[in-house]
Amino acid sequence: MKKKIKVLKVPAIILLFVTSFIACDKEFYVLDSDVLGKDNANFDTDENTLPILSFNKKLDSVQINNLPSNLLGFYEDPEFGATTASVITQILPTSFNPDFGEEPIIDSVVLSIPYFSRVIGVDEITGNSRYSISDSLYGNENAQIKLSIYQNEYFLRDFNPDNLGEQQNYFSYAGSGTTDNFARTDNSIINFDNFKGALIKDISFTPSSEAIELWEISGTDTTKSITPPALRIMLDPLFWKTTIIDKQGSADLSNANNFKNYFRGLYFKAENIGGDGNMALLNFGSSDAQITIYYTRKSGDSRIKASYAFNFNGKRLNTFINNFNYPIPEGDRTNGDEKLYLKGVEGGMATVDLFHGLVEYTDDNNNTSNIPALEAFKKTFRALDNEGNYIVNNSTGDFVLKKLINQAHLIVYEDETINTGVNDSIHKYDRIYAYDLENNTPTFDYFVDPTENTGNPNRSKVINLGLRQKDDEGNYRYKIRITEHLNNILLKDSTNTKIGLVLSNNVNITSNSEILQSEDVVTQIPAASVIAPRGTIVHGTNSSDPDKQMKLKLFFTDPK
Repeated sequence: MKKKIKVLKVPAIILLFVTSFIACDKEFYVLDSDVLGKDNANFDTDENTLPILSFNKKLDSVQINNLPSNLLGFYEDPEFGATTASVITQILPTSFNPDFGEEPIIDSVVLSIPYFSRVIGVDEITGNSRYSISDSLYGNENAQIKLSIYQNEYFLRDFNPDNLGEQQNYFSYAGSGTTDNFARTDNSIINFDNFKGALIKDISFTPSSEAIELWEISGTDTTKSITPPALRIMLDPLFWKTTIIDKQGSADLSNANNFKNYFRGLYFKAENIGGDGNMALLNFGSSDAQITIYYTRKSGDSRIKASYAFNFNGKRLNTFINNFNYPIPEGDRTNGDEKLYLKGVEGGMATVDLFHGLVEYTDDNNNTSNIPALEAFKKTFRALDNEGNYIVNNSTGDFVLKKLINQAHLIVYEDETINTGVNDSIHKYDRIYAYDLENNTPTFDYFVDPTENTGNPNRSKVINLGLRQKDDEGNYRYKIRITEHLNNILLKDSTNTKIGLVLSNNVNITSNSEILQSEDVVTQIPAASVIAPRGTIVHGTNSSDPDKQMKLKLFFTDPK
């Protein structure tokens, strides 16, 4: 159905956007009068819904190394069930061939890994910044988790022995009914609990938003410094004396390769306590993420303070144990699915097939036939010559359009019947991330979206990846803008690629994680979705509620 509205209701920003991003005949932008109105405008605005198909994709064996950050802890998703996340990581000295001096004595050994935090104000008494880690803490924030830190004795390879020019990737093996942590490679399954070395630390702790006060005493002077919230643990000096200090002069501390073979890393094993806990996102990649040995050495009749530090810049894996309430279903690629399950940590995603099936098309001579939806889309929007061929602009090589797309959105409704309902405390910051499945890149609309917010990813890229919002009936939905994705199909004859939808905890991150030995179009997923512990369910194109079925809605300009 064609809907005519007055030209004054067409926002000026849409016209500017069209002229900026769509190359076509300038005649489409000529207005009949300087004073616009219903009778003197030379175009109408129309809307249409295009045929799409959406279905589930169950995720197995997703890459768990080279992630942008790492989860640690236990999270019980009210709908999907429980996930426990642990970390296996190499550590590397910040310098090699250390000289610890004469009679070194360790004062303390400190492990510090920053949380992801933001400043929320200033303490009125101290003047220090106040922080919150709530954006990256999942579950009961007051609960404790059990953390056991072991020396890891499994060697994490840099390169694939079957192809030495290829890096060795590790993939999830998130079995249920176990407390052991697994990973897999192309041809093996690794149980890291079979490679536990010495128990270095065993604690129960609650992640805290409190800043950390550090005091340094030098003679009679005392200096205080404040650092953002971090997981900060005191480690046993004896272990590090035996393992590091006493190795001075050995080949084990001479270079990175020797050290990684000698000390194969740490295993951070998380467990719930009494079925409760929480999960935090940790910044192992920060320059402040270190293990530091503080010691003194003899210098004449006195002792000199010194330190020796390690970072986490080697191979690092995030393992998961999923005890889901039900299995993520495989998708119906023929009819589409009623519900779509978006869940990280080896959960599920959705695939959207644009221009699905056959549609009824009526040409300019009123001849009607059933043709492929993509062909009908092109014929509807591209200009045709007298012989029915598409007209090409000789100067740009683009196809000439007879109708202009102003906006195109995927409309995605949240399933209001899930166990979490519309609980804002769980779903408030949910972000659906759309990407091109064939090229494993964001859609073009992502790149032209000027609303990137590096300081607050929850409010970033809000034009392309619309925020979770209520409609007029009080239902929550998302609007995913793919205007330029469609314009590229029309103008450039770009490939009509399928769109992947995942739940992301940081839409600013565009790196990907591979899927091991994938046999379909989904070969990679956004890395930020792997470390998104929360899940949600949305209506698919085969939803039993027609008003909430996923739709591709188009608004376009139609010259009179």
